[in-house]
Order: sequence, then C-alpha cells, then structure tokens
Amino acid sequence: MLKSSSRVRFLFSRLFNHQTINLKTMKIKNIFKTAFIALFITTIYSCSDDDDTTFGGQEADTSIAAFVSGSSDYSSLLAALQKAELVETLSGEGNFTVFAPNDDAFAEFLGDTPLDDVPADVLKEILLNHVLGKKATATDLSTGYESNLAGFSTYVNKTDDGGVTINGDIEVTSANIDRSNGVIHAVNKVIAQPTLLTFVTADPNLSSLATVATDNSATVISELGKDGGSLTLLAPDNAAFTDLGDISGLTTAQIEQVLLNHAITGSLQSTDLSTGYGNTLATYGTTTNNLSIYINTADGVVFNGISTVTTANVVATNGVMHIVDKVITLPTVVTFAVADDNFSTLETALTTLTMMTPFEKILARTEGMNMDGFDPGFTVFAPTNAAFTAVGDLPAEGPLTTILLHHVIDASNIRSSDLSDGLVTPATLEGSTLTVTIPGTNEAVANLTDSSGNSDIEIIAVDVQASNGVIHAINKVLIPATPPTLQ
Repeated sequence: MLKSSSRVRFLFSRLFNHQTINLKTMKIKNIFKTAFIALFITTIYSCSDDDDTTFGGQEADTSIAAFVSGSSDYSSLLAALQKAELVETLSGEGNFTVFAPNDDAFAEFLGDTPLDDVPADVLKEILLNHVLGKKATATDLSTGYESNLAGFSTYVNKTDDGGVTINGDIEVTSANIDRSNGVIHAVNKVIAQPTLLTFVTADPNLSSLATVATDNSATVISELGKDGGSLTLLAPDNAAFTDLGDISGLTTAQIEQVLLNHAITGSLQSTDLSTGYGNTLATYGTTTNNLSIYINTADGVVFNGISTVTTANVVATNGVMHIVDKVITLPTVVTFAVADDNFSTLETALTTLTMMTPFEKILARTEGMNMDGFDPGFTVFAPTNAAFTAVGDLPAEGPLTTILLHHVIDASNIRSSDLSDGLVTPATLEGSTLTVTIPGTNEAVANLTDSSGNSDIEIIAVDVQASNGVIHAINKVLIPATPPTLQ
C-alpha cells in the first residue's frame, strides 16, 4: 500500500505529466481547478489514513488491537499482548471492554521485573483480567460485579461525579474509546489478579466486614489475601453488621471465631452448593473440630436458617465470595435443630410441646456452672421427622419431657471418633445411659441401645458440630428404662 506522500506524488504526476495533455491549449483556470480537486481528494485520503492503523496485515483496521498498536502510550501493553498471543483475539470480531493501562502503569506494576521475564501464561491471565466479554461504555457500567475473561470478577464502582473505579483503587482516566470490536477505557494502573481481600476492601458495602476483620484478626486478613488459597467466603454486608448490633462486649478471640465461621474450605460457587452440612474454619472450644454450617438451597441459598445470599459467585484467585444479609453467629445445637427441616418435629417437641421445660434456652447455653447442672457441651442424639412419625402421636408434656431428656448428654462433646463397640455413655439428662454398638454390615455409623433395651437404633449422620455441643441424627426415638405411655 502506498504511503500518503507517495499517493500525492503519484496523482500529481498523472495530472501534469500525462502525454495527452496539451499545456499550451489548456486554460490556466482549468489547470488550477483540476490541481485543487486532486490535492483536496489526496488530503482527505491522507487524513483518513492517519486515523486508521494497519495491523495484522489488514488495511483500515479499527479494532482494539489496532488502536493499541498505533498509540505511543501503549507500547508495553502491545508487547504484553503479543507475548501472551492475544493480539488476534483483540483484532477479531467480538464485543469487548478493555481497561487499558498505559506504559507508566506497566512500569509501576512490573517494577524491576522485565516484561520478558513474566511467563506467558501469567501475563495472559493478567491481561484477560482487564477484559470483559461485552461492550460496556461508561454509561453502561454500573456499580457491582462483572465477570472478566480471566475467569475472575471485576468490581466496578461508579462515583457520584460519574467517574469509574475498578477493584477499589484503579481509575478510568479516559473513557469510551470506541472501536469496531468493542470499547477501551484507559486506566491508571494495571489491574492485578484479585484476592478475596481485594473485594472486601474495594466494595463499600463490605466496609464493616473489612473494619471488623482488620481490627480483630490478622489470621482472617491473611487468609483472605493469601495467594493460592481456596476458600468460600460468606461476606456479611454493612446492613448485616448493623442488625447484629454492638459487639464491643466480645473478645478479639470471640470475634475472630465469628469471622472464621463465614469461611468454608474450597472454592464453592452457588452451583456447587446443595442442601446439607459443611464445615467452617471456626472451631469448637480449644479443639481442632471445625464447626458445622447448614446449607439450604430449596429457595435461594440460606446458611444456618438465618443468612441468605444476596450476591453470588464473586470469583477471586483464592476462592469465591457470596455476599449475605446476616452475620452468621456461632451456632448452638438449637441453631441446627431449627435450621434443618429434617428436625422440624424435634424442634416442635423441644418448644411448643414442652412449655414447662426451657429446652431451647438450656440447649443454647455456651457457658457452664449453671444452677440446674445442665452444662455444655451437649451431645444430642436427634431423631429425624421419620423417627417421630414411627412412634405415632406424641405423649403429653410430662412423658415427652422425659423422652427428650434421654436424648441429651451434657458436659461432653462425644464425636463419632469417640464411639467404640460396647461403649457405655455418661448418663443422659434423664439419668440413664446408652450403649454403643459398632455394626459390621449395615450402613449406620453406629447403633445405640437405649435404657429400655431397644438395640436397633441407628446413628445415620454424625458430627454436626455446634459451638456448645454436637448432634448425631438417629432413625428412631430413644425410650427411657421406665417408658412413658406414648399414646
């Protein structure tokens, strides 16, 4: 393709040197008229050529990649795109939004590390972290989370004056550079791959969480910012902390445990969650036994019956964040009895059917030295709804209270690892013991024999760990030695 100056010389030579032109007979005004038209056309073409850059062998390329290649401010970005083999992607068809860092931004980001020393796969991830898979002008962008082509989330914040920031501290300095395959927004920094801590500190709606974590737990801050980690963070929003109320009476250690109760090992997106129990990073007492968390996906995603996901699947390099509307306080055994629909009959039995005995308050205790002698940790053998259905109508409050007391052992936290064949448990709150059998053939973890001699009671789920005890689900109701009338 001829350059602009070559085109000018070519047109003028055709105009003045063609053999058929007779200068002596042509009027002077026609010479100037023709020359002026030729010059005007050439000038227009030359100006148009200056705006469109040849890239990748294509003339008049108006793509994102062409803009980068034609701008002296983006030589580092161009070199990075070439090394990561992304030039073709941003030259081709599509709808992209690119947050483009200039040379100064790259220099700040790389420091003393030469671009050539950055592995191509790492560089590709960094660059794709700047690209959305859709065209979004500054007007199209709104405060919230977007998914980028690196597979991570991008937090966009629209300021009151119409400005745009990315992931908290990266500013859009020039917006809406429109191209044939998308739009470019110039930014003043390279957007590093985000950690969970990036989003907790970037999102103003999570400022209470950021403050509480910073003030009370270096461990939590470290986990959220750890490279290569794998966590699921249930992040309470500011309104959740407002609803929680004053936490000044809690110790730093207690607050840290509450925060750890919002983290689950593994990167779990909403589609990975199903109704059932998981474990958080919070622990029971001074042990290494992790607390359980009950997940209910029947209608959205709800944790421990109280905290609902409002924004799901914010993806970072070290895990996934789900924003929730309530702080998930440390669960008691009552928490799980209420949250788990499989224990709804047990919940009713412990509350409305036994009004004279404050089971709900007793089993929610987290401190010992109580006047009635019922102290945590509790071990609760919890009959399922089907277990209660099998016994028919429940008895009056007095006999029912005796039955329920036979399901609870206090001052202990007997986990499945503590069970052994022939083990006789400490006395239940009713006063008699249970005997453990380890079966060799059926699917139960263990069998129980109650004090009335029923030996086919199966423990079908174990180690639902609360902050004040542990629950094991059983398939039949335990009956004390002197059985009350069930009908």
